[in-house]
Amino acid sequence: MKAFRLNRLFNSKSNRCFDVAIDHGFFNERGFLQGIENLELAVRSLVKAAPDAIQLTIGQAELLQRIPGKQKPALVLRTDVANVYGSELPRTLFSRMIGNACEQAVRLDATCVVVNLFRIPGQPEVTDQCIENILKIKPECERWCMPLMIEPLVFRPNEQAGGYMVDGDPDKIIPLVRQAVELGADIIKADPTDDVGVYHRVVEIAGRIPVLVRGGGKAPDAEILERTERLIQQGASGIVYGRNIIQHRDPAGMTRALMSIVHESATAKEAIKFIAEK
Repeated sequence: MKAFRLNRLFNSKSNRCFDVAIDHGFFNERGFLQGIENLELAVRSLVKAAPDAIQLTIGQAELLQRIPGKQKPALVLRTDVANVYGSELPRTLFSRMIGNACEQAVRLDATCVVVNLFRIPGQPEVTDQCIENILKIKPECERWCMPLMIEPLVFRPNEQAGGYMVDGDPDKIIPLVRQAVELGADIIKADPTDDVGVYHRVVEIAGRIPVLVRGGGKAPDAEILERTERLIQQGASGIVYGRNIIQHRDPAGMTRALMSIVHESATAKEAIKFIAEK
């Protein structure tokens, strides 16, 4: 039955997935709310653009699921909340998971649950909490036939790049991706490498498990489209983008542009036509 949910998540023609993450309000960071202050409006705008999935939290999932009709995007449910994203970190860091995560996901008709696997310099306790979260949710996922997306994130030292700046070093990303696979991931959501041309190594280390690429920080249109094109060429099974869509002047247009690359193998130059001019 897990495969039935995956069938709703991945496009039947391209066998790839485009998941739009708008779960940022979960993390208590003012800067994360830009573009989703009115989340209901953001959800409705994205539904019209028709990505494969929208990633939401337990408190906001109904904004998607109460929309009538059977053609709306699938729900990916965020199951953990953390306080690791600020430019100034608090005295104690944590990553906590919601209770009965998979049962709640089933009740909300989610197709997938997602949980973090952090590697933060000098903070092994947070990694330990993440692993505990994964070890707890994995048997639930098997019981409820719920696909598990694990999000391995390698952070740069906060004094170098405070505020959720990730490390694109493949030698750090690759072992964490492999650990996520070994812990039982059905889907990997991983950062792009600094050198996009080596991303096939990340895909290779994940083996049979599909890899969806995170969008990372806000970038110019041409850059994000060209990077996405190259990542798909490197074997990525899709993308999970948030700020590059929700903080865009034309979120629906950017969604359609990225969809054309992910599902139709369009080039960046071909895709940019979907984005409205200023």
